[in-house]
Amino acid sequence: MRHNFKNLKVWQKAMDLTDMTFDFCKDLPVNERYNLIDQINRSSCSVPSNIAEGSGKNTNKHFAEFLAVSISSSFELETQLLICERRSYGSQEKLEVCLQLLSEVQRMIFSFREYILENEKAS
Repeated sequence: MRHNFKNLKVWQKAMDLTDMTFDFCKDLPVNERYNLIDQINRSSCSVPSNIAEGSGKNTNKHFAEFLAVSISSSFELETQLLICERRSYGSQEKLEVCLQLLSEVQRMIFSFREYILENEKAS
């Protein structure tokens, strides 16, 4: 079963999260450009990218595997943002907004993955 990823609310929210984290990174120290900033940008891009990639798979089981990778990337992103928080990097207000949206996206991915797997069992 294929899904049009652009119509998935979870993908749309994950794209919003990517935009927000890129904006947050603009305020980080320049010396973190090739370390933390690159890691944050890569992991934030990975969240919607894996949702999109999985949406093109032929079975819900395969799609669920990509959703699991997306969740893993979101935890990686969360860790990197928490490192910023611990080090007092960037705007704490922007950081809090990113963490709130990240939490929402994580819940959405979990719920969507469960839904996809239930539909796989019913098929």
